[in-house]
Amino acid sequence: MTQAKKGDTVRMHYKGTLDDGSVFDSSEGREPLEFTIGAGQIIPGLEQAVEGMGAGDEKTVTVPAAEAYGDYQEQARQGIPRDQIPENIPLEIGGRLQVQTPEGRAVPVTVTEISDEVVVLDANHPLAGKDLTFAVEIVDVE
Repeated sequence: MTQAKKGDTVRMHYKGTLDDGSVFDSSEGREPLEFTIGAGQIIPGLEQAVEGMGAGDEKTVTVPAAEAYGDYQEQARQGIPRDQIPENIPLEIGGRLQVQTPEGRAVPVTVTEISDEVVVLDANHPLAGKDLTFAVEIVDVE
């Protein structure tokens, strides 16, 4: 049996849950996730957990926030004066928008607060600061 190592292409089914048991992502009903170990295509902690596994192997692993989407960064939240946001931009709590940095880079943000004066945007990944648990089943290693 081939064990997954750097450079191998892995196909796996997975279910990702949070500490409260809620599912944040799953391959159920879809094709298995395909990625190359060492290519940075999935979060580092999950990639490390899959190394050494072979087709048919199953495992449940908890990936700490630092090895997933990183720790929550309070400085990634910013209040923008509401009058600086165009009227045609729909604003709702939890809504996802895209802003542009002064260097021209697009950054996805989440609307976290709305008042008459300020809209607070959060550039943290929605899963930042959270430990993630994955149940994985390796389908194939090439």
